[in-house]
Formats: sequence, C-alpha cells, structure tokens
Amino acid sequence: MKIARTASSLLVLAAVAAAPAAAAAAQFEGRIVSVNRDAKTFRIHDSERGTKRIKVTGSTTFERVNGFAGLRKGMRRIEVTAKRRNGRWVASHVERSGGGGHHGGHGGNDN
Repeated sequence: MKIARTASSLLVLAAVAAAPAAAAAAQFEGRIVSVNRDAKTFRIHDSERGTKRIKVTGSTTFERVNGFAGLRKGMRRIEVTAKRRNGRWVASHVERSGGGGHHGGHGGNDN
C-alpha cells in the first residue's frame, strides 16, 4: 500500500514537472520603436527587459490610445500587458500611462 502511494505521488510530480507552465502575463513599459500595420505588431523598448515585438489582436483593449491606429513610433510611456502564445508576445491590454505618479487613482491617499 505504501509503495503504491509513493509511486502514485511520483507520477503526479512527474506530470506536473512535464506540463508546460501556464503563460503568466508580463508587463512592458517604454517607448514605441516601430509599428507594422500589416502584421498588426509593434516593438516596444523597455529599459529593463529590452525591445519586444508585440502582436495586437481583436481582443486587445486600449486605454488613452486610439486603438492600434493610435500607436506611433516614438510614443513614450506606453504600458503593455501581454502573454506568450505560440512563441510570440500577444497584448491583452495597451495603455498610455498618465504620468502623474498617483497610482491607484487616490491622489496618493490610500485611506
């Protein structure tokens, strides 16, 4: 009985280790380096993560940016939430940060 339980536990651990990790969302922030309208992609330079190519889909949401058409080379303070899908970064949300430094919308007062 103990051997069967140990073997069962090892099989579960092996299955978990072999399963691909769920794609966690990544955050990028920086300047737009280029926009490819035909491919619906843009490149963003994040000072910490380097330059990344981001794919935009019909389900990508935009805030303070006029959709994909509103993205322009040289735009700064762009924030992207994206996940890896089929070897590429796919944006779920793109926004231009407010730049006021009052994160959370409480004007610095979180009470």
